Amino acid sequence: MAKKVTPLMKQYNTIKAKYPDALLLFRVGDFYETFGEDAVRAAGILNITLTARNNGGDNVALAGFPHHSLNTYLPKLVMAGCRVAICDQLEDPKQTKTIVKRGVTELVTPGVALNDDILQSKSNNFLAAVHFGNSRTKTIGVSFLDVSTGEFLTSEGSAEYIDKLLQNFNPSEVLFSKQKRKLFSETFGDNFHVFHLEDWVFQTDYASEVLLKHFDTKNLKGFGIDHLEDGVVASGAALHYLSETRHTKLQHISKIARIAEDDYVWMDRFTIRNLELYHSTQQNAVTLLEVIDKTISPMGGRLLKRWMALPLKNVEKITRRHEIVSYLLGNELVLGKIQSHIKRIGDLERLISKVATAKINPRELVQLKNSLEAIIPVKAQTLLSENESVKIIGEQLQDCELLREKIKTTLNEEAPVNILKGNAIAPGFNDSLDELRNISKGGKDYLDQMVAREIERTGISSLKIASNNVFGYYIEVRNTHKDKVPEEWIRKQTLVSAERYITEELKVYESKIFGAEEKITALEQEIFAKLVTWSLQFIGVVQQNAALIAELDCLCSFASQAKIANYSRPLFDDSFDLDIKEGRHPVIEKQLPPDNPYIANDVFLDRENQQLVMITGPNMSGKSAILRQTALIVLLAQMGSFVPAKAVRMGYVDKIFTRVGASDNISMGESTFMVEMNETASILNNISERSLVLLDEIGRGTSTYDGISIAWAISEYLHEHPSRAKTLFATHYHEINEMTETFARIKNYNVAVKELKDDVLFLRKLVPGGSHHSFGIHVAKMAGMPQAVLHRANKILKRLEKLHSSEELTEEMKAISKDEMQLSFFKLDDPLLVELRDEILDIDIDTLTPVEALMKLNEIKRMLQRSASVKIKK
Repeated sequence: MAKKVTPLMKQYNTIKAKYPDALLLFRVGDFYETFGEDAVRAAGILNITLTARNNGGDNVALAGFPHHSLNTYLPKLVMAGCRVAICDQLEDPKQTKTIVKRGVTELVTPGVALNDDILQSKSNNFLAAVHFGNSRTKTIGVSFLDVSTGEFLTSEGSAEYIDKLLQNFNPSEVLFSKQKRKLFSETFGDNFHVFHLEDWVFQTDYASEVLLKHFDTKNLKGFGIDHLEDGVVASGAALHYLSETRHTKLQHISKIARIAEDDYVWMDRFTIRNLELYHSTQQNAVTLLEVIDKTISPMGGRLLKRWMALPLKNVEKITRRHEIVSYLLGNELVLGKIQSHIKRIGDLERLISKVATAKINPRELVQLKNSLEAIIPVKAQTLLSENESVKIIGEQLQDCELLREKIKTTLNEEAPVNILKGNAIAPGFNDSLDELRNISKGGKDYLDQMVAREIERTGISSLKIASNNVFGYYIEVRNTHKDKVPEEWIRKQTLVSAERYITEELKVYESKIFGAEEKITALEQEIFAKLVTWSLQFIGVVQQNAALIAELDCLCSFASQAKIANYSRPLFDDSFDLDIKEGRHPVIEKQLPPDNPYIANDVFLDRENQQLVMITGPNMSGKSAILRQTALIVLLAQMGSFVPAKAVRMGYVDKIFTRVGASDNISMGESTFMVEMNETASILNNISERSLVLLDEIGRGTSTYDGISIAWAISEYLHEHPSRAKTLFATHYHEINEMTETFARIKNYNVAVKELKDDVLFLRKLVPGGSHHSFGIHVAKMAGMPQAVLHRANKILKRLEKLHSSEELTEEMKAISKDEMQLSFFKLDDPLLVELRDEILDIDIDTLTPVEALMKLNEIKRMLQRSASVKIKK
């Protein structure tokens, strides 16, 4: 016999079946409830009580929260990776005798959110869609859509290129076909919130139809994406997902732009990670973005990230940005005024997006008006500029007078967040509303007159008139005066010390007041809804203003940073040179104490004489910092920023490759050395004549001679390659210094070290010539290595330094091992000694790194000493 299910749970199960992958918030009265597995999950994330509900004899898990707390709890669910379906009551419970009609009104996901508590003001909230295209060409399409700002971007290319874009844009959610789960994981990893769509969504015809219908165009040529077949498919899938999540009011998504690979500097995901532009794997590490971001507006903050992700290659555009920064830096008064006005501008992009999606509230619409008013002095200031580019920005800014005036005359300046709280519409805007308000407000005077009249008529001095939600208006009389109550009064409620009554006059008054308040609420909602609809025509203009203010904010940020940190303007020419005078690392210098200034260094690279600079020097001397600062200076220069250097002259760079530091990928079953070789292979296969290549300690993950061979071969390849890519190669293999004798464009430099009596002073200065010492033992001393290990390491080092060939090294290591054998107090026929001897003889010295050799000797020594001790005791 089937168990009976309650009508409410039957309705819940029907709706839940339509959204099996979402956590369903089910509105029941004044609460949003979750049931079953959803309740268990919600209770864990939100830290709310988990109870149970009877459902036809079975208990069902239950967890809920008050409906007015939705904006508190919803962000927590979404940020935990949940897709949340919000199911509301679609009719007034008082108007129906059966179960209330309910339905999902919105589906909020990590990548589709308009709630300010979910969004970060200076970061986009991108929904990405990935389409694996033609298996023959291996082209992949991608799109990035931010429903909170209306930005819609698309591109296509190799897996490596799409991976780089995903790293840069850092989407909150990624869509792809159900059939491609394994392929997506293998290609891009498992670090994204993902959702799978049916395969039919990723069909060319369907995707094109979705886009054409949305933009109301006959083709996509006007957007410059018609040739991107796979990009179009990904874009169509993203728009499809918005309709699936009940987001249909999308007038603010008015265009789609192509991310043109050829327009921007190429940086693979290894470079993005190695340079720590906006993320770092190190705890408490400071990123480049944190150092240089002096933007004031949310739009500027988001655009700065975009500029960092996509540095320019067009020298004309780069120079235009530099000229504006130079003008602002030379006119600090103008800079200060512009920034003070930008401070008053809210998030124009997201405010106008809320207008489009009908998610805006009265207070936010007033904020939109105030933000547009703050643009007027910015426009005036920029129009006075002597810089033509700044003046053009001023000419393009729109004052939106009609929109500002309409909001000003319609809404109160102190409008509430919730339209239902009333008093949102300004006095004098609507005669009917003003009349109803007078009735509502005039009620207090009327009640005061009624109280005075009834006291005089009845002689009940303590009589009072009040109201509550249950009984409405009533007259309250204390029991001591109850005998004076007129017969026509009707008893309504009995209290311990008083009685409550109603009269015909109060009934008439109550219906009049309550009727007026209901009409006020309905009329205010109607007026506000019309205002929002009317404002839709200004979406494009406000978005243009937002883009211009964002650009101006970024350029002001560059000027502020240049002033604060003493940056200089880089000069671009037609050469292939990179000439940095007294360059500094922008992040490291920020973290140094004031009395410890950063040691600046010169770097020069060209394609004729000094193409590859080999940097040797001890660990901790600053080789990696020099490599990173060179990349960051180039990156900042091509973003349009000034740079941390005394002077920079350069031809533009089209690709930046870095292989800096170890980056194990153990979870993928790859060793440090394997990852290093993969990354280096990617660099060598993609270099161009305008590439900048930065390699740090290549080959250190394998044995010494393998490492030297690989480092030598890579250097030779880069030197002989037709592109002659500019390269900095930091290495601790001093043998590589000999390459300058054979290869004309390889030059040796070292990070200077001053040797004291018992110590070493790192000068961190790059000087010509190679280094012949690694000072590794000194670094070990600084790290707190035991004295016994340091003493033994020095002893071994002195013997090894005298050797030159691998045969001599093998014989010497065997001799060193024999020294250790002499520590034994017993004969060679001892089983332990025989075992150790065999193990030592089996060691392949040629593949053993110095550190591994040291550890092996130390291990053998301890074992022999322990065994000797046992023998002596016996």
